[in-house]
Amino acid sequence: MQVAKSSVLGYPRIGSEREWKKALEAFWAGKLEEAAFQSQLKEIRLSHLRKQQEKGIDLIPVNDFSCYDHILDTAAMFGIVPKRFAYEGGVVPLPVYYGMARGTKDAAASEMTKWFNTNYHYIVPELDGAVPTLAENKPLLAYREAKQALGIEGKPVLVGPLTFVKLSKGYSVAETDAWIDRLIPLYVQILRELAQEGVQWVQIDEPILVTKVSADDISRLKRIYETFAASVPGLNLMLQTYFEAVEHYGDIVSLPVQGIGLDFVHGLAGNLAAMEAHGFPKDKVLGAGIIDGRGIWKAPLRDKLSLLNKLAGFVPSDRLLVQSSCSLLHVPVSTRHETKLAPELKHALAFADEKLEELALLAQAVDGGERAVADALEACDRALEGLRRSNERNRSDVQQAVAAISATDASRSRPFSQRHSEQQKRWQLPLFPTTTIGSFPQTAEVRKARLLWRKGEWTGERYAAFIREQIDTWIKLQEEIGLDVLVHGEFERTDMVEFFGEKLAGFAFTQNGWVQSYGSRCVKPPVIYGDVAFEGAMTVEETKYAQSRTTRPVKGMLTGPITIMNWSFVREDIPREQIAYQLAYALRQEVEALEQAGIGMIQVDEPAVREGLPLKEAEQAGYLAWSVKAFRIATSTVQDSTQIHTHMCYCEFHDMIDSIESMDADVISIETSRSHGELIHSFETNTYKLGIGLGVYDIHSPRVPRVEEMTGMIDRALRVLDPQLFWINPDCGLKTRGFEETVASLRNMVEATRIARDKFAAVKG
Repeated sequence: MQVAKSSVLGYPRIGSEREWKKALEAFWAGKLEEAAFQSQLKEIRLSHLRKQQEKGIDLIPVNDFSCYDHILDTAAMFGIVPKRFAYEGGVVPLPVYYGMARGTKDAAASEMTKWFNTNYHYIVPELDGAVPTLAENKPLLAYREAKQALGIEGKPVLVGPLTFVKLSKGYSVAETDAWIDRLIPLYVQILRELAQEGVQWVQIDEPILVTKVSADDISRLKRIYETFAASVPGLNLMLQTYFEAVEHYGDIVSLPVQGIGLDFVHGLAGNLAAMEAHGFPKDKVLGAGIIDGRGIWKAPLRDKLSLLNKLAGFVPSDRLLVQSSCSLLHVPVSTRHETKLAPELKHALAFADEKLEELALLAQAVDGGERAVADALEACDRALEGLRRSNERNRSDVQQAVAAISATDASRSRPFSQRHSEQQKRWQLPLFPTTTIGSFPQTAEVRKARLLWRKGEWTGERYAAFIREQIDTWIKLQEEIGLDVLVHGEFERTDMVEFFGEKLAGFAFTQNGWVQSYGSRCVKPPVIYGDVAFEGAMTVEETKYAQSRTTRPVKGMLTGPITIMNWSFVREDIPREQIAYQLAYALRQEVEALEQAGIGMIQVDEPAVREGLPLKEAEQAGYLAWSVKAFRIATSTVQDSTQIHTHMCYCEFHDMIDSIESMDADVISIETSRSHGELIHSFETNTYKLGIGLGVYDIHSPRVPRVEEMTGMIDRALRVLDPQLFWINPDCGLKTRGFEETVASLRNMVEATRIARDKFAAVKG
C-alpha cells in the first residue's frame, strides 16, 4: 500500500486555452455581467481541481486560484484597501478590487513588482491608514466549494503573516511588530473556522524565509506560529517555503507546526546541507519539493528517486510529501497541444499536467521501488538523452566563438563624458528630450494582419506594406505630438522576446505554452534548447524605413541578452552565464548591422535584469558581473557618436546602481510612476552620471495621467538629477494601451515637458 503522498503547492490559473484571461478581459470590457463572470471562474477553478484529482494528487491545493493576484487577494481578504478607492468595508467589491490592480479614472493603481526572482508580478499591499478586519474567509469558501462539488478534501493555501507584511508598503520598520499583532488574530480566526469545518491540512506560504531575514523576524515568526499552535491545536499546518534554501533552518524546523515544506530544486544544496547538519524533526512531515515548479523540462526521474531515498534517511515515507518545488503557476498548463515541436524536444518537456504525473509516479516509487515504475524511468532516460545528443546542443562554431569573446574585456572606446559630447553635436537635442520606450498600440487590426500573414492568407509583401503603413501613421503622430526621439512602433513584433527568438538559432516556440505575467497579461516564453546563433538582420528593415520617413532620430529597438534569457525557458545542461554570452554575441551582430544601416540611436532593453537576481546575497555579485558583461558584449563595438539606450522596470535601483552604471549605456529609462516616485529617493542618496529618463506615467493603467501629475514627478527628479542628462518618457512600452489614451497621455507628457523647460529657463535666466 502506498504510504508516501503527493502534493502540489498551486496550479496555473489561466486555463488550458487561457479561458481565465478571456473571462477577465470580457468582464473589464463590460461584455460579461458579474454573475456570469463569477460562474465562468468557478467552472475554470473546478476543472483545475478535477484534473489534479484525476492525476492522482493526494493533497490538492485550494484558494490558490485568484481573480487577479494572490497577494491582492490577501489584502482584500483583510479589507486592506487604499483610501483613494473609497472602500466602505465588508467584502471588497470587484470594481474596487480591480481598481487597486489596474487603477480607475480617479485613482492610481497600487504598485506592482516582481514576485521574488520569478517573472510573475504581484500587487503591493498598502498598509498606511488601513484597519484590517476579516472581510471574507476565502480559504474556507474555497475548501467548501471543492468538497461539495468534487468531494475533494482540499488543502487551503494562505500567504503567511510574515511574508505578507514584509512584501507590503506604507509602514515603517518600527511598525512591523504592530502590524504582525494586528494580523495574527485575523489569521487565527481563519484557521479556527477551517478547523471547525474539518480541514485536515493548511498550507501557509512563507517564501520570505529563503531571503535574508533578521533575528527580529525569526522572533516574530516564533510568536506567530506559537500563537497559531495554542489557538488551533488540532489543525495540521504546513509551513511552506520555496524558490531557495531557507535561512535559519534550525529555528524554522523547530516551530510548532506539523509540516515543513522545503525546495529541493532551487534550494537543493542549502536545504540538504542543513538537514545533514541538523537532521529533521521526528514529529513533522517533510514537504519535499523535488519537481521543478518553474522549469519546463522533464525531471530526471532516477535522480529524483535517489534524492528521495536520501531524504528517507531523515524522515520515513509515512511523513513524506512528494511535492512541486513551488506553485505550478510559473509553467504552461499542458504539452498536449504542442503538435509542431521536434520530437526530441517535445519528449523532453513537462508542463504542469505532466508534472502532476511525475509527482504521482514518484510517490508510488517511494514505496514500490524502481521496479514499480521501470517503464516510465526508461522512457524518461531515452527522452533526456535524445535531447542531449541533438545537433542543436552541440554547435562547436558557436561554442568556440563565444568562448573567445567572453574571455575579452568588452568596453566602449571612450568614456561617457566624451561620448556624450559627440552625441550632442550629432543630435542637437533640446533640454529634457522626450521619447517613448518602443512599442505603440497593437490594435485588433495589427493582430489580425499578423495572423493572416502567419496563416499564409497574406503574402510577405502585403504584410510588409501593412507594417509600413502603421509606421507611417505613427511617425507622423509622434512628430505632431512633439516627441524629440521617435520609434518605429514594433508593429511586426508579437512579443519583445519571441520576435528575436524566432530569428535566432537555438530557439523553439510552443503553440500554447502560456504563463501568467501579471493580471490577465499572459506571455508565451520561447524555449532556448540549443546553442544560440545569429542568422541574419532582424530589425534593420523596419527601423531603416522609419528613419527614412523623418528627419528626427529614430531609435533601433532590441531586447537585451539577460531579458531574453530571463523571459525564456532555458536549457539546464550549461550555466546560464554561457547562455547569456551566446545571446549577447548574436545581438552584437544586430547592433552592428543597425549602425551600418545609419541608425545612430540603439536601445537594448534589459527590464528583466533584476528579475534574475539570485535571492542569496552570496550569489548576487557574480550574477550582476556577468549580466553587465553580456550587455557590454552586445553594445560596446559601436562608434562614440552612436547613442546606446536601455530600459529597466520594477527595479530597486539603490542596491544595483553600481552595476547599472557599469553597463555604460548612454541613456537609461527606468520605471518610477507605479511606485509613486519612490525610486527618485535612490538618487537623493546616490549619484548617477549617465543619461537617465524616469518614466513619468504608468502605462499599465488605462487612465490618462494629468499634466500636473507628470510635472510634479519631473520637478522632484530635477532636484536630484543633472538637467543636462535628464530625459522624459513613459514607464514602459505602449503595446497594450488603446490608441486614444496613448495619444492623449503622450500629449500631456509633452506639455509637462514644455512646462519643465520653461521653469528651468526662467530659473537659469
